[in-house]
Amino acid sequence: MQITRRETMALGAAAAAVTVLPMPAMASAVDDAINEFTGGADVADGGVELDAPEIAENGNTVPIEVSAEGAEAIMVLAAGNPTPGVATFNFGPLAGAQRAKTRIRLAGTQDVVAVAKMSDGSFAKVSKTVKVTIGGCGG
Repeated sequence: MQITRRETMALGAAAAAVTVLPMPAMASAVDDAINEFTGGADVADGGVELDAPEIAENGNTVPIEVSAEGAEAIMVLAAGNPTPGVATFNFGPLAGAQRAKTRIRLAGTQDVVAVAKMSDGSFAKVSKTVKVTIGGCGG
């Protein structure tokens, strides 16, 4: 079986389209998760601290830390993962600090988003891009 140059170009265009199409769907999933968490309320930028590495040598264990003074709950999302919801941390009135540390799995270079529900009913958000490399090569 021989493949013509025209068929090769069509296959290449189809492959490019398939790799580009899921991104808007993932962004929509993140927006939907944020809307569900906030009940559609406005979300202010800032007020939440997200500590994550700029470059992660291994996407399977990326250390993060989130904190927000006066938060009742903090939701963490990985925008590029097939299922963006990573974790939701709930803090009761006896919590010593509204801070959590964990390791998350990232499918590739992407934004990590943290949304906090504050005790006054407002919401705050922060995001950080984490570059996932293979073997720690940095590229």
